[in-house]
Amino acid sequence: MDGIFYALLPAITWGSLVLVSEKLGGNAHAQTLGITVGAFLFSVVMFFVKQPEMDGLIWVIGIISGMGWALGQLNQFNSVKHLGVSKTVPISTGLQLLGTTFFGVVIFKEWSTQTTIILGIVALLLIISGVVLTGMGGKSEEKKGNMKKGITFLAISTAGYVLYVVIIRWFDINGWAAILPQAIGMVAASLILSMKHKPFNKYTVRNILAGIMWAVGNIGLLLANPKVGVAVGFSLSQMGIVISTLGGIFLLGEKKSKKQLVFVISGCVLIIAGGVVLGITKK
Repeated sequence: MDGIFYALLPAITWGSLVLVSEKLGGNAHAQTLGITVGAFLFSVVMFFVKQPEMDGLIWVIGIISGMGWALGQLNQFNSVKHLGVSKTVPISTGLQLLGTTFFGVVIFKEWSTQTTIILGIVALLLIISGVVLTGMGGKSEEKKGNMKKGITFLAISTAGYVLYVVIIRWFDINGWAAILPQAIGMVAASLILSMKHKPFNKYTVRNILAGIMWAVGNIGLLLANPKVGVAVGFSLSQMGIVISTLGGIFLLGEKKSKKQLVFVISGCVLIIAGGVVLGITKK
């Protein structure tokens, strides 16, 4: 039972991350820097608690991975400013699943049997359909312009997030050992990307709380995988988009017509279903 609890931590904390950060306020740069500082402070504590074995490769790859995450998170926040939370997070989740799956299939040969190939294709179709449905919105020129900018930011965000995940797996870096190097990379990249935007303000300090939330979710996933397996842990972690999507609509007051609401919720359901099916292929 504790394994399921650990597996739900990333769904709850990561699913709430953008909502909490939007409530805490600030522009994308202040939000990202605050989150990375919070994650770094938490990682320092966990480093001395766990005391993993470290070497030069772990430090270098972990830092690069963390820089990828910061790039992904900053541009996800930039997308939120144009599309809103309820549209950005489901599309972002779907694109991340597609990106990591591509590398999983092409590089890591995850789909090695007929069953996993069939399940994988079904999962991809569900995810793509969900992304398309979630992205359907209004037809005004202003909204078209917002959509174009938002998707551009999401494309960059996806590249950063995929780098964050794939490079750690490529070099077979233990998740516990990577926590501190990743956090260092996250802070370094957010500083580099934000220096021209004056990110040092009260909103940066506020968003340290969101960073600690993110770190708790990361630890939850690391604790869950040995207990419930990668498949279950991975699948449950995708459930966070329900929190983000509904929270954006009902807590942040993002306006949706009944038709748009049906599209967004249907898209979320399909993306979650695709994520669950992908989790099955990881068994």
